[in-house]
Amino acid sequence: MKTTIADIHKRVDSEVELMGWVYNRRSSGSIQFLILRDGSGFIQAVVAKDEVAPEEFDLCSSLTQESSVKLRGRVREDHRAPGGYELTVTGLDAFQVSEEYPITLKEHGIEFLLDNRHLWIRTPAQRAILKIRAEVIRLARGFLDDNGFTLVDTPILTGAACEGTSTLFETDYFGETAYLSQSGQLYSEATIAALGKVYCFGPTFRAEKSKTRRHLIEFWMVEPEMAFFTMEDSNELQERFVSHIVQGILEGCPEHLKELERDTASLKKVVPPFPRITYDEAIDMLHEKGFDIDWGDDFGSPHETALAESFDRPVFVTHYPTVAKAFYMEPDPERPEVILGADLLAPEGYGEIIGGSQRIHDPVLLEKRMREHNLPLESYQWYLDLRRYGSVPHSGFGMGIERVVAWICGLNHLREAIPFARLLNRLHP
Repeated sequence: MKTTIADIHKRVDSEVELMGWVYNRRSSGSIQFLILRDGSGFIQAVVAKDEVAPEEFDLCSSLTQESSVKLRGRVREDHRAPGGYELTVTGLDAFQVSEEYPITLKEHGIEFLLDNRHLWIRTPAQRAILKIRAEVIRLARGFLDDNGFTLVDTPILTGAACEGTSTLFETDYFGETAYLSQSGQLYSEATIAALGKVYCFGPTFRAEKSKTRRHLIEFWMVEPEMAFFTMEDSNELQERFVSHIVQGILEGCPEHLKELERDTASLKKVVPPFPRITYDEAIDMLHEKGFDIDWGDDFGSPHETALAESFDRPVFVTHYPTVAKAFYMEPDPERPEVILGADLLAPEGYGEIIGGSQRIHDPVLLEKRMREHNLPLESYQWYLDLRRYGSVPHSGFGMGIERVVAWICGLNHLREAIPFARLLNRLHP
């Protein structure tokens, strides 16, 4: 019976048929050992000379790394084998005997691996990362779906900037100028008047000429937006959201975390409430740590890392200077030089994983902020309409999938947290 390696435990002492790729092969004279992978897992297959046809044994001898095969045999339990089960092969066929595979079971340089990313993703560690990424997305969407949110699909091609005009990818749109979306937030704000609580999920694009380990040109964000939510309402939602994802990965993906040799002790501490410090307090902490930074400056990676070192779980930094943040963020009515917003910094040096704020809901103030940011008002008239027709206090946030995956997996760079990274110097593969 055709089956998968993931389901092999259901077929002990039964004849099965497995199809997959040869990850490794070794020979001991009259016995050959294959490590087979099929996308769902790995299993050791034993090919004994006296249990298969001579031509099949010879074929097995010719199999190279990544050859694609079909194996027939009997499943037996063996606690010494990888995964706890082994296949005693009674027959085999090859779909293709692979050419010499460029990614061998030795160390390779990162540029070589990125050049061969289409092949690198087959390795156990990279497979584990992609499985965890898929589970992060499933957990994120499941949490929001179960908490009264509605998924809305926002445009990729837009006529206006969300996060500033300096990082836009511009394209021609039948004679008009259009941009690849930096965020679906503005459009999500339009849908809260129809649906109350919404989220969008999709790719976003930032033309940032940055080579840091925390930046990608194309990345994926989940962006909830909530009517009648204050900044603190949003922060409380965020800590429950992040904790749900992290604890879900610990429970559901232990084998993938083990493959990555991830120390999970710090992840187990990611439970609400998360600590909160103001920007003012953060500046004082940075001065104490020896940083030369002025009030009003935004934080870079070294600052975020230094701040997070003082806490054993993610920390909110609230009330950033208005001049350092986006035009749509609500100023604190008691102190208008700071905004009602927060960044959530992950521990262990992973920096900002969520940025959020209460949004400006007053049309006069919003237009004033747009003028201060030199935004073309004609492109934002529809957005101003949202403040003219039933405006309400509302909040939202955006969580970068790759940053969360990199943190949970303990990766050194975001480029491994997405199947095919787009970097400043890399468009292929």
